[in-house]
Amino acid sequence: MSTLTVEPDTFQSSDLSRHAAHVFAAAEVQPITVTRRDGEALVLMTEREAQARDGLLTIAAQMIAVATDDRGSLVERMTVQFPWMLALSGDDQATCTDDLLRAARASFATGQAHLVAAEVTAWRETATAVAAGLGHNQVDWIDVPTWVERP
Repeated sequence: MSTLTVEPDTFQSSDLSRHAAHVFAAAEVQPITVTRRDGEALVLMTEREAQARDGLLTIAAQMIAVATDDRGSLVERMTVQFPWMLALSGDDQATCTDDLLRAARASFATGQAHLVAAEVTAWRETATAVAAGLGHNQVDWIDVPTWVERP
């Protein structure tokens, strides 16, 4: 039977000098708190985690700007904050708006920045492909399967 080892999320500052490898390993899994006797506690996290949090704050600021603007429809306000959405069709702009808002709410509620970051990236890449003219070509589907030899 295997046991699940859960890394602690709080360490004493003395653990950094005595067990640095263990503390750093825990910080690679999740942000950790380092307590100090004569100072405010510190948070240690990976640079990737810090960048994800910064990205989440940027998206939060954009969503607040959309929510507080009273000019135009919700979709129009989203295209002001995310101008790459203008490359999408009207229907896709509406779907994108719904998807981004849903993912943002999930990210804000759970603290998981990757949820909205992945959604923004997917839609931005789709808009970039549409702007480049990809996806407008007619696709010829093969009705009869073609068998090939195994390489």
